[in-house]
Amino acid sequence: MMAEMAVAMPLMLAGEQGLFHFPSPDEVRVQPISRAENEAEWPFAVDDGVLACVWSGGQRIVSFFEGRPSDLDEDEPFEPRGLIVTTDPIQLTIGNMANRALFRPAASIEERIRLVAPFVTLGQRLCDQPAGARVGHGEL
Repeated sequence: MMAEMAVAMPLMLAGEQGLFHFPSPDEVRVQPISRAENEAEWPFAVDDGVLACVWSGGQRIVSFFEGRPSDLDEDEPFEPRGLIVTTDPIQLTIGNMANRALFRPAASIEERIRLVAPFVTLGQRLCDQPAGARVGHGEL
């Protein structure tokens, strides 16, 4: 009985960080980000969007979603494309195949990893905020 309690207690305390937790939309933390005028290391093909983080499967999952184009009318529907932002080469390439055009061209996977690494760190810090947090520009 004590052994079962010892195993179960960390999982109960983990809450959203648990291995079998399925996140809800109100647990996602978001922060708008945009390319600075002179920024040469921007990894995305669009100039602005939202960095998002949520706990899933016991780990932080960081994503980038493109912003709504300024030339799109308010009444026109918009489905933003999204990317997994990670330094794992398999997830970075295969996990993003459907929306790979959202990345700016890179000479190699190593270069792409180097470009996204700061955004992985930023996104993981975003996941340390309370569930559902909306963080403004430069607040992390």
